[in-house]
Order: sequence, then structure tokens, then C-alpha cells
Amino acid sequence: MAKTERPATRTGLGEPTVLRGPTVLGELSVDRVVARMRAFRASWPPADGVAVFNQVYLTVTEELGRRIDVREFGCRRSAETLDVLFAERYLAAVEAAAEGRRPPACWRPLFQYRHHPGVRPLQFALAGINAHIGHDLALAVVDSCHLLGCDPAELEGEFDRVGDVLVLLEERVREDLMPGPDLLEIADPLTHLLGSWSLERARDAAWSAARILWGLRGLPQLAEEFRDRMDSGIGLLGRYLLTPLR
Repeated sequence: MAKTERPATRTGLGEPTVLRGPTVLGELSVDRVVARMRAFRASWPPADGVAVFNQVYLTVTEELGRRIDVREFGCRRSAETLDVLFAERYLAAVEAAAEGRRPPACWRPLFQYRHHPGVRPLQFALAGINAHIGHDLALAVVDSCHLLGCDPAELEGEFDRVGDVLVLLEERVREDLMPGPDLLEIADPLTHLLGSWSLERARDAAWSAARILWGLRGLPQLAEEFRDRMDSGIGLLGRYLLTPLR
């Protein structure tokens, strides 16, 4: 029997969760996500602000896939589901922007400023990380719980392991995009931006938000309001991170 494609579905938390491919849970694949991000890399110029984030995130997703393959996670199915549904939130935002639709508020600053000559590559990377972890990660946890038939507490171990790999985002950004020490002086506005955002705090906030949203699943209107406020707040922070500096 031919496998059917899963249509985009709504979770009651705003933008649709886009699941491309078979409806069979076990066939959610990091490789397919990686292939789509590689296609973006091939079609966007390196100076494109979204391309800057895409390259950083691609590297981390490849690493996550490698660790899942060698069974570094306690439950492969849970880890791969969380990773794929997390990535799909970013891919859905890219797709929305490409089709002239409005992506979530958290992603709009990055798409609006992606070609601004006064924004540095490090800012583009931080803005993408802010949107993805600050907003998408909590929704991906809820998506995963619905799909796996579990509650967030059962995913906490996988969340923490995925979070540990996400720390590579920050390391990769610092290694590849940090300006030289002669430019990164205390008076440089970029120094201020770097000190104003923390991946660790964003990850902790995402876990708290996921637990709140799960607790509100029986109150869809209140859950939607919470999600919208989270989305707009992260979008406002993204605009701050993308303040032109030159």
C-alpha cells in the first residue's frame, strides 16, 4: 500500500506544524530535514542573514543526527521526533516567507532585515537562535507530546540532551562569526548585544513555556493567548538583536 503524505496540521498553538513525508512516526527523519537545509544553503548567498543562521543550524542538526544514529540518546524515537518537529518550525517559517505569507512574529525581524548592510553576521545568527529556541522549542515539545502520546516530564531527558547539543550553536557562532579582539571592545555595541542574550536562559524559559502550554491544553483560548504573547515578545527581542550597528 502506498504511503500517504501527512498534511499540515494545527496544534491549537498558532502556526501549523508542517510534517512532510509519511504519517508513520518511526519514519520522521533528521536526514530529510538536513537535506532541506542543505538545499537552502545552495540557493541563498552566504551574506543573506537567514543563510547565516541556516548554516549554523545545519551544522548542529547534522551533529544531532550523528548522535541519534550512535544511540547517545535514551530513546531514539523521542529524540528524533523532538529534533524533527523543532526543525520543522523553522522550515515552515522559511516556507511562509518564500510564499509571501507572514511567518510567526518571532521570525519576521530576521526575514525583514536579512539583506540589511548594517547588520553583522553574528547578529543574524543570534536573532535566528533567539526565534528558534525562544519560541519554536516550546511548541516542538508540545507537538512531540501530542504525537508520542506522552507528557513533557517523559521528554525531559531528551530535551536536556538536545539542549546540550544546542549549546554547540553558541560555540559555533563564537568560533565562526565573532569579530577579532581589536573590534570587540567594551564600547562596541555588539559587545552589549552579546551580553544581553543567553542561550542557557532561553532554553530554560522554553522548557517552562512548554510545561505551561501543556497544562493549558484543555483551555485552547488561553493557550493561544499565551503562545501569541510569547511569539510577539521573542519577536521584539529579535528586532533589538538586529539593530543596525554600522
